[in-house]
Amino acid sequence: MRFLLVEDNADLAHSVADRLRLDGHAVDSAGSLAEARDCLAAAPYDLILLDISLPDGDGRDFLKAERRLGRDTPIIVMTARIEVSDRIDVLDLGADDYVTKPFDFAELEARCRAVLRRRGTALQTVQHYAGLTFNPLNATLSVGAELRELRNRELRLLEILLAAPERIFSKDQICDRLFSYAESVTDNAIEVYIGRLRKKLEGSDARIETVRGIGYRLTSG
Repeated sequence: MRFLLVEDNADLAHSVADRLRLDGHAVDSAGSLAEARDCLAAAPYDLILLDISLPDGDGRDFLKAERRLGRDTPIIVMTARIEVSDRIDVLDLGADDYVTKPFDFAELEARCRAVLRRRGTALQTVQHYAGLTFNPLNATLSVGAELRELRNRELRLLEILLAAPERIFSKDQICDRLFSYAESVTDNAIEVYIGRLRKKLEGSDARIETVRGIGYRLTSG
């Protein structure tokens, strides 16, 4: 999945982004509200992690504006404010959750997973399709009785395709979900991950079909 991290503390932003990337997520970092708006204008995101105190404004104003525009991307607020009234305030403005600084990275990851589950942008714990049994929580794929481990990007790619079987995804759409702006990606890289995942699907009725000139889709039969 692709996350937008809005945080002006460079050290914290680097640490959070590195931790989320270990889980296979693509993470774009913005150090100001202006940068965050530029990112949102250029790409779709599955989740936004939002600091409150930013150099060019208050994160709560950004949150309020996003909800007023009807945008429902899940937002987790990261705040050093510990008063109950402050936490209630951000939830009332439309935040899906909050985490208080300093926070434990494991807690942040758990809150991200919980928010994505509630908002329906993450797969269920176990999903079945065309002879596959996919468990994203332990990164495994079962074909019949055979258990196959997935690498991070293979897992995220399967999540994308399995969330909408028969839908055609272009290379650009897949790239936007798998990689951040900081990563240099070629068409060949997408083809490599598609090829690896195809091998993991062998023996099931599921297959990744190439739609020439358009993209890829997960289909069965």
